[in-house]
Amino acid sequence: MPPSIRPAELADLPAIVELYNHYVRSTAATFEIAEVRPEDKSGWFHEHGASGPHRMLVAVDAAGGVIGWATTSPFRPRAAYRTTVESSIYLHPAAVGRGVGSQLYGALFDSIRNEDLERIVAGISLPNPGSVALHRRFGFQPVGVFTRVGRKFDRYWDVAWFERPLRLPAPAPPRAPTP
Repeated sequence: MPPSIRPAELADLPAIVELYNHYVRSTAATFEIAEVRPEDKSGWFHEHGASGPHRMLVAVDAAGGVIGWATTSPFRPRAAYRTTVESSIYLHPAAVGRGVGSQLYGALFDSIRNEDLERIVAGISLPNPGSVALHRRFGFQPVGVFTRVGRKFDRYWDVAWFERPLRLPAPAPPRAPTP
């Protein structure tokens, strides 16, 4: 049974933080180096709403457990950046490779399609072939790599940046075969 996707609720915050802390402890997918608590993330949680350009959706399994979450958040604080959002996605390790990320991102991008936005950006610490593939599947194109910009687990990490327009161009119609 596929997960259900819905806007995040405050009651989801402990599960969101627990899932995030897996990535804090185990990977360079986030450059957070110390585990966070729900109270640490309360302000961040409230920056996302059921409307507007900054959203947070969760994927929940049949038992109601959060198995993933995705956000669009402010890219930079200055006013001229308001039409750009940064997307993030985190999945429970057991949900990786099962299409949950595609469902979450599909619902997230659909939820903001009528907002006054131009661009969605994403930063991905490398290597992360699964995240790169997911973002490419959703029309993100690479725009550059910042090398050795984060240090975690006693090593330096590169971050690849990707972007896409909010509204992707329609695919070109198939060409007729040439005789």
